[in-house]
Amino acid sequence: MQRTVLAESVLGDGRLLRLATAEAADAQAISEVILDAFSNRPKVIPPPPALNETPESVQTALARGFGVLALVDDEPAGVIIVSIDGALAGIHRVSVRPSFQRLGIASVMVTVVLEALALQSVQSVELVARTEFPAVVAWWHRHGFNETARTGTSLTLARQLPVCVQTATAEDTQALGRRLAGLVRAGDVLIAAGDLGAGKTTLAQGLGAGLDVSGPVISPTFVLSRVHPPNGTGPALVHVDAYRLGTAAELDDLDLDASTQESVTLVEWGTGVAEGLSTDRLEIDIRRSLDPADETRWIFLTPVGERWANLRAELEAK
Repeated sequence: MQRTVLAESVLGDGRLLRLATAEAADAQAISEVILDAFSNRPKVIPPPPALNETPESVQTALARGFGVLALVDDEPAGVIIVSIDGALAGIHRVSVRPSFQRLGIASVMVTVVLEALALQSVQSVELVARTEFPAVVAWWHRHGFNETARTGTSLTLARQLPVCVQTATAEDTQALGRRLAGLVRAGDVLIAAGDLGAGKTTLAQGLGAGLDVSGPVISPTFVLSRVHPPNGTGPALVHVDAYRLGTAAELDDLDLDASTQESVTLVEWGTGVAEGLSTDRLEIDIRRSLDPADETRWIFLTPVGERWANLRAELEAK
């Protein structure tokens, strides 16, 4: 079957992970993944409706939105079904087969879904989780979802969607960095993710130029962090490369806490490592085309915390 591939990655064990759009023809495989995942969970009363999923109900759900299918070496491993109602989307049936769990597949699927919704100009997304599974609720909290309603043991969790900015050239990416410089202030933490060559340092160069700091702003890979003092009265830029850091504890050794309140801190490769620097932060994910000749970048800006609650309006104003 010809599939539309949304993203590719390599798992820690070397297997290829592909995220593809789910088609109606995938309904049988999708229902099997859902039943396998949910039947492996501890039993609760009442049982989750997902245990009644059928190929027919999957096709009906896909018609209300779309689905993302995770394939590990072309074997269906996980799925998410999404409904869309205007500017609001719902996430349903987040499932990873037991034999593929603890490989980070669910996190990758959620990231791809949020970015796909951002491309469709959806502004917020919600889901329902159950209090009987506190680890699941905590997992969603770590992904930026917060409780907005509660009915019995069912929690409604919601979050804002990323703001997506498309750039065609490196100069455009630097220009976005200069726009962000007009929004940031001392104490702000930005975490940038993206493949090698995606444009993280290019964005940092635009941020540094907009802040008018001493340069040059280059990748601090071999020194781990570099401080760029301001030329004027604005904040300094602390530029960190966490590529060689495996844990948040190693990041703590850089003693960034001493400078974060007086500076703007940008951490490249900081996902999963740097979130502890601030509960309010701007997460930046830079995606590039699977075609190496295509210079287009899709830059997803995800606001976390009240500090960035008005990001969309402020960025548009710039």
